[in-house]
Amino acid sequence: MERLTKEDLSYIFGEISARTNLRRENNLNRLNKDYMSNLVEALHDRKPVSGLTHCFYRYPARFSPHFVRSAIKAFTRHGDVVFDPFMGGGTTLIEAKVLGRRAIGTDINSLAVFVSRVKTTPLSDSDLSEISFWIECTQDWMNLRNPPSRAIEWMDLGYQRNINCRKTWPIRKSLELTLSKINNLKKERQRDFVRCVLLRTAQWALDCRKEIPSAKQFRRQFLEFFQEMVVGEREFRNALRKDDILSLGDRQRATCLHRSVVGIELDDIFASHSPPRLILTSPPYPGVHVLYHRWQVNGRKETPAPFWIANSLDGSGASFYTFGDRKQADLSGYYSQAFAAYKSLAKISDKKTLLVQLVAFSDPSWQLPHFLTVLEESGFREVHNKKIANAPDGRLWRLVPNRKFYADQRGDTAASNEVLLIHRLR
Repeated sequence: MERLTKEDLSYIFGEISARTNLRRENNLNRLNKDYMSNLVEALHDRKPVSGLTHCFYRYPARFSPHFVRSAIKAFTRHGDVVFDPFMGGGTTLIEAKVLGRRAIGTDINSLAVFVSRVKTTPLSDSDLSEISFWIECTQDWMNLRNPPSRAIEWMDLGYQRNINCRKTWPIRKSLELTLSKINNLKKERQRDFVRCVLLRTAQWALDCRKEIPSAKQFRRQFLEFFQEMVVGEREFRNALRKDDILSLGDRQRATCLHRSVVGIELDDIFASHSPPRLILTSPPYPGVHVLYHRWQVNGRKETPAPFWIANSLDGSGASFYTFGDRKQADLSGYYSQAFAAYKSLAKISDKKTLLVQLVAFSDPSWQLPHFLTVLEESGFREVHNKKIANAPDGRLWRLVPNRKFYADQRGDTAASNEVLLIHRLR
């Protein structure tokens, strides 16, 4: 029998590899045939964010839980790892947990880590009873006639900037009076839950508001939000109980890491888990101004107060959270950071991993091609499905109605158009 040469072997292995890749594409297409209609419907869903713990805090540029749930169902099975490298408000992690997946998220924003941790931490009936008893006392503690209890350390660090004026000081004092008693709660998860209620209420009272509510209105809204969040917390906890695939201990918490995704391949977390089956995320948008770390008070005056309420430290200026200065002409800083991030994501992925993203651009005409080039150079290739495409470029786009990133821009801006991108390793 004639021996095969190196060239013959190379050709054969190349054919096998090509056919394997084709089978993967066909498998994805078959999967799309069953699930993509639901995914497309969910992508265009315009219902307000609701259910579970999703409404605990209004994080900028949030995912639709309906879309996230559809994507996780379409591309993963029970016990698979779902990873969100830019987890923000934790939508991916919440949905992954209630669907019985192993949820991991990272973010450089300590506020995002706090919010995601609270949203994915189930509380017992005993926890909620102790918090309820504590809440009963807040009406007396939040009375503005009480002597002040100033948060001196946070003041000195500048975390009360722009919330001490004539209109806002009653809200600031109400927060101080309540936070001064928070250590009366014994457990950290109880204190964090209350901080999150205060965070949501203060955001309602201060962020992008033309008229600041009174202290009395603040107290009333605080109680209403608390009652709503208790309902959401119980709904989340009960949804976890429906899953009998994972052990109780593993089901209790998602993994929320306060770190950059760059270098994640060196973290022990992926040494103890299999590669993610799905990386589901929405990265910082190229050239788009999003305030992930500030509220805007009295116009465009920014305050870092949410970090004080959450007992977390701020990282830096806006560009720290958005891959660089959006005003840089060629966004070279952004794309350099993006390349490092996706290079690390490629290193923790395998042939079964899907990278699914929703991305918006201030100018898609040149920013999208550059973004796709970064992904390709990082080790990913795009997966197209023309059956669901709604644009000439063969991709699926959606319009986010009434998108609002900061006080003076709202509506159908360029960043209101998001594109669904699906990649796998090359």
